[in-house]
Amino acid sequence: MKLGLQLGYWGAQPPQGVGELVAAAEESGFDAIFTAEAWGSDAFTPLAWWGRETSRVRLGTSIVQMSGRTPTSIAMHALTLDHLTNGRVILGMGVSGPQVVEGWYGQPFSKPLARTREVVEIIRQVLAREAPVTNAGPHHPLPYNGPGAVHLGKPLKPIVHPLRADLPIWLGAEGPKNVAQTAEIADGWIPIFYTPKSADMYQPWLDEGFARPGARRTRADFEISATCHLQVVQNAAEKQAVIDAMKPYVSLYMGGMGAKEQNFHTQVFGRMGYADLAEEVQNLYLAGEKDKATALIPDELVDDMHIIGTAGEVRERVAQWEETGVTTLLLSSRSAAEIRQVAELLA
Repeated sequence: MKLGLQLGYWGAQPPQGVGELVAAAEESGFDAIFTAEAWGSDAFTPLAWWGRETSRVRLGTSIVQMSGRTPTSIAMHALTLDHLTNGRVILGMGVSGPQVVEGWYGQPFSKPLARTREVVEIIRQVLAREAPVTNAGPHHPLPYNGPGAVHLGKPLKPIVHPLRADLPIWLGAEGPKNVAQTAEIADGWIPIFYTPKSADMYQPWLDEGFARPGARRTRADFEISATCHLQVVQNAAEKQAVIDAMKPYVSLYMGGMGAKEQNFHTQVFGRMGYADLAEEVQNLYLAGEKDKATALIPDELVDDMHIIGTAGEVRERVAQWEETGVTTLLLSSRSAAEIRQVAELLA
């Protein structure tokens, strides 16, 4: 199993010391570094900026929000960066949620699966560069001839010849239909809240996608990049402190990252067996009672979602994740020393 460094998206200000983290990941044998975006920093620019000092690690987005750019614009970003890095880009994409898509990007959120399929198909056309790019689908018609069109649109091929027609496309997906479609049309999957205990829930969804006619990959060559926090501690007291520190993040995603009417993260926790808890946490969080919501998060849930323990325990837990089919552990890290410690421990 490979290791990836998750740089995430920025907070109120650009983070400090990222260059040192990236250098440590490259030197320590990490397979990839990833950047993310929400509604502040974008995913591509930091990846290009910090990735310019690397020569080996793959450079991935986890994830690019598809509603923030047209499919051809996403393809332009990816093919440009792929040339600049000599073929090291992983294009990770996702649909985000209705609050962001409609509130930030001003785009409709309906039919996310159909939109995803169109986006992937268009990007693959661009990267293949076999013919001018067209699309008859309702979400991203090319050429555009809808309201406001002057009807002069011309199908085009990219000026630049893409370096790789098979540039890997990974998708972030949470629900049964989305995960199945990801296994059908993508090269990899970026799950959120994937854990050894919940892994069995996903297997039939993945199998359904792999079994579809024309599926792009099989289990043998499909990548699963699961995010978790990995930390080596010396004793039970240190482990408890780390678990307690992680609980606010769990409660945020369980209760605060989405609308009451539609929160995909809350639904995932429900499928994991925490439906009643997720509803209670969401009610408290949306009422402004964040501390009370966080206090409800059980230790065992945090322990399942992350890898926290002594050196021996961490090795055992990593093996458990690998046994479920995870090909890459996508880790956040606070220091270069921590990156080197993890790499040495798991070598």
